[in-house]
Amino acid sequence: MSLRLAVFASGSGTTLQNLIDRSQEGRLDASVVVVISDQEKAKALDRARAVNVPAHYLPYRLKEVSKYSHEAFEICRQVKADLVVLAGFLKLIHIPQDFVGHVINVHPSLIPAFCGKGCYGHHVHEAAIERGVKVSGCTVHYCDNEYDHGPIILQQVVEVTSEDDADSLATKVQAAEREALPEAIQLISQGRVTLHGRKAIVHRS
Repeated sequence: MSLRLAVFASGSGTTLQNLIDRSQEGRLDASVVVVISDQEKAKALDRARAVNVPAHYLPYRLKEVSKYSHEAFEICRQVKADLVVLAGFLKLIHIPQDFVGHVINVHPSLIPAFCGKGCYGHHVHEAAIERGVKVSGCTVHYCDNEYDHGPIILQQVVEVTSEDDADSLATKVQAAEREALPEAIQLISQGRVTLHGRKAIVHRS
């Protein structure tokens, strides 16, 4: 089954571009059908428009999470999105009942380490280096209405050496994300991920 993806992004859109490229190259059974951003100048919007994908800027106000979520998911319904992908989207959203189990996120650490409110982007890698961890990585997980909290689909590990700093660790983790997120989407498109309470079961055979 080829999935119709709605991608939410707040920044440069490199994760989005990876999905677009893999889809166009026939390496992903999914296509991006809409992009939504809370940042008017987000490069992710430009990347979407460059390939004629509808791109929407929706300004985010913390006290209006429910309203924002309603508007964003209404756009997803209009384009008949099968799966919503949070790709560097930094805001909390409320997931409506018809999209429960249909929203995923990629986080730049091995959840439950270095996750939750305020743990995003470079903050995560700085915290990992400061703590002296020997491994880090990324996590693809289903979303609920809390930060970095839903069932884990995939995790990919990277080594952290004594020579690493936050910048070099970020480079390693971003490379892992470019593999893990499409893999998770592919597994979902093949019907090989099932939810059992707080666990996502991946069927490899």
